[in-house]
Amino acid sequence: MNLALAMPPVRFSAADELARELLGRISRIVLVTLGLILILAGFLIAPLPGPLGVPLTVVGLMLVLRNSFRARKQFVRFQHAHPKLLFPLRRLLRREPEVFPVAWQQVLRMERLVVPRRWRVAKRWRQSLKRRPLQRQASKQGA
Repeated sequence: MNLALAMPPVRFSAADELARELLGRISRIVLVTLGLILILAGFLIAPLPGPLGVPLTVVGLMLVLRNSFRARKQFVRFQHAHPKLLFPLRRLLRREPEVFPVAWQQVLRMERLVVPRRWRVAKRWRQSLKRRPLQRQASKQGA
């Protein structure tokens, strides 16, 4: 027996539609407010040791950008004006964020900005790590 036939049809009144729209607006306002609080907390935590400010800021931006058309429009304008500045952030806002490549890229950028050329080690570490597997393969093939 078909269960759909036994149940009476559900009808929504204009009051139900109004309530649904009102709840949608209230939930968007709450989520945008929560996102702004998380962004503010991320900026306040950012100077502390460790990367705790970045995840808070990214989650806050996700909430704000998904729930505010105006904020999304401003973000796109800023992105067109400053693409190099927002590229790492855009990579973190994707469905499957590339966390480690973005973190490594930022380490290299900060090292280039702050550390003198002769003291830079991150780039040399990466190059030495790339060479090791190649040296192992060469030694296995030669043996």
